Amino acid sequence: MIIEFVAGVLVIIGAFFALVAAIGLVRLPDVYSRMHAASKAGTVGSGLMMIALAVISADGSTAIRALAGLLFFILTAPIAAHLLARAAYKVGYPLWSGSVADEMSGNNSEEK
Repeated sequence: MIIEFVAGVLVIIGAFFALVAAIGLVRLPDVYSRMHAASKAGTVGSGLMMIALAVISADGSTAIRALAGLLFFILTAPIAAHLLARAAYKVGYPLWSGSVADEMSGNNSEEK
């Protein structure tokens, strides 16, 4: 009973983070902010849901696969978002007009 409650709470919190990521994709002004929302909140949301799967699963191999998937997702999602943002910057997607700083403009050793 307690395990089911914990898994349910983890799924609800994970769904909330996934909802925040979806709202961020719709409401944020530029591609860089949207990518940040999708990578951070989406990773936390899906990670919590995978932890819930590991908690509720009766099979040990399913729990190990869920935790391995979580580890893989935590390691790859931020790197993929960073590489996509860098590629978007190099192609020329503009920053939001309200952006305070463009840290890539002076530090970029490669040509845009």
